[in-house]
Amino acid sequence: MENNTLIWVMAGFVVLAGLSMFLQMVAMFGLYRQVKAMQEKVLPLIPRAETLLEQARAAVETSHAEIKQISAKTHLILDSTKTQLARVEDVVTDASSRAKVQLEKAEFVLDDTMSRVHETVAVLQGGVLRPLKEINGLVTGVRAGFGTFFAGSAQKRPSVAHATQDEEMFI
Repeated sequence: MENNTLIWVMAGFVVLAGLSMFLQMVAMFGLYRQVKAMQEKVLPLIPRAETLLEQARAAVETSHAEIKQISAKTHLILDSTKTQLARVEDVVTDASSRAKVQLEKAEFVLDDTMSRVHETVAVLQGGVLRPLKEINGLVTGVRAGFGTFFAGSAQKRPSVAHATQDEEMFI
């Protein structure tokens, strides 16, 4: 019975394989019908898609040419800007160095003027004011001498009370 069982098992597998092939045939037939239906729906859209594709290609080519032009102009503008910035930097550097030189000259002139003013003040004090003070002191001494000489003993000399009163008036 062993052979008989084996034959039955093999027959079952053959039936199963046949059944599975039949089901695959039905699925493929359904798939075929669906593809045909989709093809009928898509066929009218193909000319439109081709037209749209051509328009897109033309737009891409046009925009590519315009982008090249814009890129070239942008490079020219950037080069010009770079040149102008270099010139501006040179002008600013030159103006800065000139201003520095002028400030140094102004500082030198100011220092020189201040030293001359100090020298003039020193000469004025030493040459004019000192002799004037000395003459003033001499004149005051002579006046006091004459005042004492001519006043003589006729006038009383101021007392301590009179001097105290004079001091209190100034306080």
